Amino acid sequence: MISQNITKLIGEAMKAHDGVRLSTLRMLSSEFNYEKIRLQKELEESDEEKVIRKEVRKRKDAIEAFAKAGAVDRVELETKELNILQEFLPPGVSPEEVIKLIEDSIKEIDAKSIADMGKVIALVKSKSSGVDGATVAQIVREKLG
Repeated sequence: MISQNITKLIGEAMKAHDGVRLSTLRMLSSEFNYEKIRLQKELEESDEEKVIRKEVRKRKDAIEAFAKAGAVDRVELETKELNILQEFLPPGVSPEEVIKLIEDSIKEIDAKSIADMGKVIALVKSKSSGVDGATVAQIVREKLG
């Protein structure tokens, strides 16, 4: 379980006086607790991964927003947090694999138009939880558009 590992890593970050890592791990631990309360059950590893992916998505959005605003120091901080969070996720799917998954899914459900986009995205995500939904949506839109 990721949450048990996080507790140990929080102690290590405290000893190392690594403020960014410590605050990121504490935030993640807190998010796990919020999700546990929301679901009213102990989290499984898949639940923990969903929480981490949500936090990764938040960091990516923040990096984009801060970059547009010219806040370089905040971009650096968010990037550090993003890298720490990604340590707990399984390796991502390569762009080539994502395209192959999408093409196979389009053929499998015989998608013809943009109206089938939701079905294709759902099928791709069910085949591989490691894919980024926004990326999948963009590629599917190009293929079906």
